[in-house]
Amino acid sequence: MRTYEPAIHFKDVRYSIDGNPIIGPITGSFPAGQITTLVGPSGAGKTTVLKLCNGLLTPDSGGEILVEDRPIGSMEPTALRRKVGMALQDAPMVNGSVYDNLSLPLRLQKKELPETDAVSWLEDVGLPADYLHKKATELSGGQRQKVSIARTLVNHSDILLMDEITSALDRGSRREIESLITRINEKYGTTIIWITHNLEQATSIGDYTWVLIAGELVETGESGILEDPVDERVRQFVRGELK
Repeated sequence: MRTYEPAIHFKDVRYSIDGNPIIGPITGSFPAGQITTLVGPSGAGKTTVLKLCNGLLTPDSGGEILVEDRPIGSMEPTALRRKVGMALQDAPMVNGSVYDNLSLPLRLQKKELPETDAVSWLEDVGLPADYLHKKATELSGGQRQKVSIARTLVNHSDILLMDEITSALDRGSRREIESLITRINEKYGTTIIWITHNLEQATSIGDYTWVLIAGELVETGESGILEDPVDERVRQFVRGELK
């Protein structure tokens, strides 16, 4: 198995709510420059792990999360979320045009996004320049996801978190987003951490996979592990016996 530098490393990370454990302890790394797919049954803690990665949630005391070897608690939250961007399943848009949505990350920093740069980001995600002034409400689900991903890229994020971003899309749109993410990873070397319920997608798109079950990191490695799991619980999950 190849070895990778970690983009994000979890060391004995736990997270609980009112004393009820949600995940952990988890120790493992998301490899830099790779696409890691995060899979597991419903309620396994996948979204919790994603939110811990960019500081939306704070782990219980005793554990540590490192982002490119820096303790996450030492990073200013805004700077952290520029470095570690997130795209969500419903691709939320602000009212206004596509340009209004693309420029939002820089407006929050009191900066301007030149329209020429905005067009370049649109072209990077496979949308034409004339979409720049289109109303966000007129976009299809796949187009909203492309704009959402482009908006994240405006911050030049080194790490991109994605939570089930293709689950509500038709097959054609899903394939377009898969190709887009692969291109972004190859062009920019962006580290991708992608929650998906689609095991075929996890195997074909992912370089690396984390399997979570009941808050535990049960198995991890190159994505071929899903074709021949070691742990019996993972075999049950792959067979569809764990939902």
